[in-house]
Amino acid sequence: MDLQYSPEQVQLRDIIDRVVREEYDFDTRRDILAAGGFSETHWMTFAELGWLAVPFAEADGGLGGNAVDLGLVLQGIGRGLVLEPVLPTLLGGLLIADLGGPEQKKAWLERVIAGQLRLAVALSEPGNRSDLGRSRTQARAEGDGWRLTGHKSVVPGADRADMLLVPAADATGGLSLFAIPAETAGLSLLSYPTHDGTGAADLILDDVALPGSALIGPAGGALASLERNADLATTALCAEAAGAMAVLVETTLDYLKMRRQFGQPLSTNQALQHRMVDMMVALEEARASALAAALRMEAPDPAERARAVSLAKLEINRTARLVGQEAIQLHGAVGMTDELAASHYFKRLTAITQSGGTTIWHQDRIARLDAEARQARALAAE
Repeated sequence: MDLQYSPEQVQLRDIIDRVVREEYDFDTRRDILAAGGFSETHWMTFAELGWLAVPFAEADGGLGGNAVDLGLVLQGIGRGLVLEPVLPTLLGGLLIADLGGPEQKKAWLERVIAGQLRLAVALSEPGNRSDLGRSRTQARAEGDGWRLTGHKSVVPGADRADMLLVPAADATGGLSLFAIPAETAGLSLLSYPTHDGTGAADLILDDVALPGSALIGPAGGALASLERNADLATTALCAEAAGAMAVLVETTLDYLKMRRQFGQPLSTNQALQHRMVDMMVALEEARASALAAALRMEAPDPAERARAVSLAKLEINRTARLVGQEAIQLHGAVGMTDELAASHYFKRLTAITQSGGTTIWHQDRIARLDAEARQARALAAE
């Protein structure tokens, strides 16, 4: 497995980091947050710079990037704590690219890449955050169209989405995916800011009538693509967390060098030096885990991909907590204030640990996958 970035990927990473550093600094982010958490100007800048084109095939108007390239975009987003819904839109677009027909791709993907269409994927439901196959949202065929009834909860980016992609169980017993414009009659959105400053919404679908063209892909045939998309989302969150952790390590080290106590910089204290080393080691572990998961996204075996993603998320959850808590503690009381960037990075890292599957959920999934693999080997040996 090659864990080195190509020259083109290094260039992509450096460009994104420079843009975030120069045009999306902490003061700019605070202004955007105070104004509602979204900047149309910055959103269009991201589109013009090609960030929204990275993971799409060249045939669809994109740059032909893979999961590693998407991870580089998300690392930059993590470094800047970017508030705009880049990841939800890209994930929605990739579902359309995977399942959609030629007319749907032509109608929607060009607008996504141009920044003209923001998307959100409504996966989680109350009491069912990660098991996609147990959707309580129901779709029933009616004439040439469909009617949907159900409830989706804490949908990232839904508060800013122009169109929502909603999975629902249908009469086939499988899962179908539907594209629903945000202003559709019968669809109610309860929008709210989340703890980390990004936005989300709950969706209530009250007998929503949709045309047949709203169905993306075959009826009952969306589960495999949705599961891969969910793993890609988790992998991207791992990369974002690594970017956020990098900034916390850098700013904490700078603070220890600047802050003086008893006539000496705090950085001369050996105990604090050891804690900084622990943070740096955790950061490198996080980076390696995120990259390993991205490389495994291309694995032909879904179980292999799922296991790699879960292992990475477990490591990210551990290192995010370690780096975040150490950063706050080493800054002292000022680390908890809203005026200091460290507190905002800590909030985002905390949110990431609860997104894309908690530690317990990924531990359970690994145990289940390992049990299934042992059973398969035993059957093959008989």
